[in-house]
Amino acid sequence: MKLLSVAIPSYNSEDYLEHCIESLLAGGEDVEIIVVDDGSKDRTAQIADAYAEKYPAIVKAIHQENGGHGEAVNTGIRNATGLYFKVVDSDDWVDGEAYQKILSTLRELSGGKTVLDMLISNFVYEKEGAKRKKVMKYTGTLPEGRVFGWNDAKHFRKGQYILMHSVIYRTQLLRECGLELPKHTFYVDNLFVYVPLPYVKNMYYLNVDFYRYYIGRDDQSVNEKVMIQRIDQQIKVNKIMVETVDLWKLPNRRLRKYMFNYLEIITVVSTIMLIRSGTKENLEKKRELWKYLKNYDIRLFWHLRNGIMGQAMNLPGKGGRKISVAAYKISQKVVGFN
Repeated sequence: MKLLSVAIPSYNSEDYLEHCIESLLAGGEDVEIIVVDDGSKDRTAQIADAYAEKYPAIVKAIHQENGGHGEAVNTGIRNATGLYFKVVDSDDWVDGEAYQKILSTLRELSGGKTVLDMLISNFVYEKEGAKRKKVMKYTGTLPEGRVFGWNDAKHFRKGQYILMHSVIYRTQLLRECGLELPKHTFYVDNLFVYVPLPYVKNMYYLNVDFYRYYIGRDDQSVNEKVMIQRIDQQIKVNKIMVETVDLWKLPNRRLRKYMFNYLEIITVVSTIMLIRSGTKENLEKKRELWKYLKNYDIRLFWHLRNGIMGQAMNLPGKGGRKISVAAYKISQKVVGFN
């Protein structure tokens, strides 16, 4: 069994796939690199095959009809033989020194009596044109140097969320929780992190800047204009998050609070993108989203609606919408999200 499986969902990634794979090869034969060619029309398939041929003990190339990012991650999970599982998008990469510390920590913890469910590390926003790189750290919130549970985690600050870039899951946990990401849908990385969380008991935080998250291409899914164009998929993911986990039934108070906050920020993003578009159609979709929440779970609706961000996103009239956008822009600067 491999120590770590890394899935690289790849669609028309010829310009940056090699850089991604090269950064991961330093893990040697403890690591399994699964390049999932998701129906690419450029040289992605040939690049994946060339690496699989050159490094047969490390690299697997899997080719499939286009199913979207989620289905590529699903394929990675299905084919993983590693004890742990990580997703690295094809335009991102990992830091070599931090990588070795990650692998060393996983080796050490995999031989212990306690089963590690999730390892968390920092990630760096490699934002195009930014002079200073923002690093998402969890210092002061998560204990360092030991395995811990949810009761040991302190209050997460706004914007300090565990994202796909920062997490490594135990592979079997992903299978046991029944994670199946929807096909042809963007923003499923939120589901990848969110859905397994109730199954996580033991965590470890390694304070290293491991994942390098490239951000700034015009066609990226997190680009604001692109998000508005794909708002129906954002709403779809938002609703799946609501329906997949019954937050009221989570026994651990701190986990429950964290997941409420996570759902809140996703709902805020959905809402503000609908407001930002400025179209009558999308303003109606905003009303429909909150009506859906009210009809699905009235307690959840009021919990989200009465939060600071929930109130800011639902101010009445054109003036209220301007205030909502202003609050969002402030949050962008404070939190650093795109």
